Amino acid sequence: MVDETSQLDLILDATADLRSRAGARIRVAIELDVSYSPLPGLRFGAYRSPVRGPQQAVSLAREIAARPALELVGLMAYEGHIAGVTDSSSTPYGLAVRAMKALSRPDVAARRTEAVAAVREVADLEFVNGGGTGSIESTGAEPAVTEIAAGSGLIGPGLFDGYRGFRPQPALHLGFPVVRRPAPGVATLLGGGWIASGAPGADRLPTITAPRGLSFAPQEAAGEVQTPVLGAAADDLRVGDTVWLRHAKAGEPAEHVSSYVLIRGAGDEADPITVGAVVDTYRGEGRVFL
Repeated sequence: MVDETSQLDLILDATADLRSRAGARIRVAIELDVSYSPLPGLRFGAYRSPVRGPQQAVSLAREIAARPALELVGLMAYEGHIAGVTDSSSTPYGLAVRAMKALSRPDVAARRTEAVAAVREVADLEFVNGGGTGSIESTGAEPAVTEIAAGSGLIGPGLFDGYRGFRPQPALHLGFPVVRRPAPGVATLLGGGWIASGAPGADRLPTITAPRGLSFAPQEAAGEVQTPVLGAAADDLRVGDTVWLRHAKAGEPAEHVSSYVLIRGAGDEADPITVGAVVDTYRGEGRVFL
């Protein structure tokens, strides 16, 4: 993924030996920034790329074409301010987020469509990637987009509890053991502080799934070493019991553990839980990306 010429030269320098042996071209894709800036100094969205429009995209595409060892195969444009921001709240903040999303969607679609058309004059793109789980409907309506990066929807992490348009069924649960019962109405878990990336806030904490009726201690929240959970349900927990949490994001748990256990069933008499395969995460496959 590239967005400026210095990256092209870095890629060529880093792969010189490989290319001399294999003779293969390096496949690259352009990153288009589609953050929303309705007024000077006002910006919604991630700082992704200096390429913000068709002219800049074409200029970079020509730079790639001028380097025979590189092959331009794709374009990516992620509208994180639509796909990655919760909007279900009825507060003034929630209303403002929904208004921002509605106003920015036409801008995203227009710039992406224009950039793709312009770049295709230089290279035959194999794919145009856009959006995410939180923008499936709007991103999927754009003819220029060939694939939607909606992997989070497979997991249904905690952040998606705050979306109006999409509510996936939670599919990944993290079990932490009770190791202490320090006071009535309190049970302490070992670990649990898997805090999601992004701007710090309560929405970056894990979501307590089961047993129901538990909450985090305000002064400790979810901690690296211990996580106290409060509520009447804590009195029924014993040392060795498991409390189930959901991470706020989908991919980050794979940075912590080497495998996931696949299960089926609702956990009642009619549909008991059965344990299936154990599958490796990317860390379990020996990969460390971030």
